[in-house]
Amino acid sequence: MPKFNIISQFLKDISFESPNVPELFFKQDGGQAKLEINIDIQIKGAENNLFMVDLITKVHSKLEADEKSIFLIESNYSSLVQMEEEKDEEARKRTLLIDIPTLLFPTVRGLVTRLTSESGFPTVNMPPVDFAELYEQKNNKA
Repeated sequence: MPKFNIISQFLKDISFESPNVPELFFKQDGGQAKLEINIDIQIKGAENNLFMVDLITKVHSKLEADEKSIFLIESNYSSLVQMEEEKDEEARKRTLLIDIPTLLFPTVRGLVTRLTSESGFPTVNMPPVDFAELYEQKNNKA
């Protein structure tokens, strides 16, 4: 595994939308809610082995019956990473797409928990994500 140093972590963008409030709060039989979580990782390379890793997360809660949106959270949490020179492209990709997102995810998870707890809706605790498994799934599809 290549050695790396996280220079900074920061929230690039976050949004919380609940387009069907307040009527959702007045609805007695809203039915069951379903939660969709999508995660994407984008890497931008720069000079001197600096990389920007963006962990892009979308959390969408909808009513199962009519697909009416309860809330939508979109975030882009990023890290500026300095890596040692690495000739093994696969090792570099694994570090940027597995190791760095694994370090960033707890902050994103906390943001989602905090936003939902402040929203008036039940608090969402995102399940842990196995970024190595996601990486393997994407490689198997390609």
